Amino acid sequence: MVQPDEIDRVNIFQATMLAMTRCVGELCAALGREVGEVLIDGNQTPERRCEEWVWPARAIVGGDGIEPAISAASILAKEYRDSLMIAAAERHPEYGWERNKGYGTKDHMEALRIHGPTALHRRSFAPVAQASLL
Repeated sequence: MVQPDEIDRVNIFQATMLAMTRCVGELCAALGREVGEVLIDGNQTPERRCEEWVWPARAIVGGDGIEPAISAASILAKEYRDSLMIAAAERHPEYGWERNKGYGTKDHMEALRIHGPTALHRRSFAPVAQASLL
């Protein structure tokens, strides 16, 4: 995982590369061995973008629709993220995260306008950044 303040510091793309690197590193540690080729949904890999990335990787555009391992990983990641958002909604019910999962819905944007951002909101998220200019 990459926290909101880290995303703000390095940008969303680099944070994605960092999250992938952490994930594969944690997987190798849990398995007690290195992994083979890492399949990535998209057109870029963390190779040469994250110093700690040391595994062979292959980017597959639309990989979640054509590669079963990527499809499964995508489902697991979404379910995990959704569970985090539901837990966050218990602490911040005014944002409706149990429904919108943190996406910029009309209700979420209205809650941001009324209540302001939480520590879970990225300061680089356009509506938060724009509100800070007012």
